[in-house]
Order: sequence, then structure tokens, then C-alpha cells
Amino acid sequence: MHDIDAEEFEALVVAELDLLPDDMIDGLDNVVFVVEDRPEDGSLDLLGLYDGVALTERGQYGFGEMPDRIVLYREPLLGLVEDLDELKDQIHVTLVHEIAHFYGIDDSRLHELGWG
Repeated sequence: MHDIDAEEFEALVVAELDLLPDDMIDGLDNVVFVVEDRPEDGSLDLLGLYDGVALTERGQYGFGEMPDRIVLYREPLLGLVEDLDELKDQIHVTLVHEIAHFYGIDDSRLHELGWG
């Protein structure tokens, strides 16, 4: 499924963000969501990335800090799915996974919870 351009993909990400529970989104402080075609190393096996300092690890954090980033990689996500419904589901799962990292939940715990 490679016929969705960057603009359409970003619209899907925004739509999936809007569907997430308020209590998950409301706690996000100083976080931006970004869509990139693929990771810097060119690989296609990473679907998303949380780039920042988890809430549980923050000490002196506040005014003047660069925002944390949650990145979704368009090409790997498109390569993983066969139709639009699967893409929406995978975007949803990837968003939840990366937001969980913001809250300090690691990969092993996410796998236990079924979000790995």
C-alpha cells in the first residue's frame, strides 16, 4: 500500500490522534508529532520513535526546553499494511506505543500490555 502521499498520511495521523482518549493526550506537555518518510538510517523496520525525556525521568525540566518529538515513519507503516483500515489501526497502535514511552513505559511492559 504505497499510494498515500505525505499530506494524506499526516491527515490520517491527525485523525487517529483525535480518536485517542483525552486522559492520554492531556498529559502530553511540550511534545510535537512529526511524520517523516523513514528513519535517518534509511531502514524500514522502525514504525515510530519517541525522541525526548520520559516524564518519569525528568528532573529540572521546563521553560526553554526543546519539545520532545513523537515521529511516525510513513514508508515503514505503509509497507506493513495491505489496506486503509489496517493502516489506521497501525497508526493508532504506533501512536499509543510512542506516547507510552513519553509516560515512561518501556518496550517490555508495552509487550506485556499487548502494545508492543
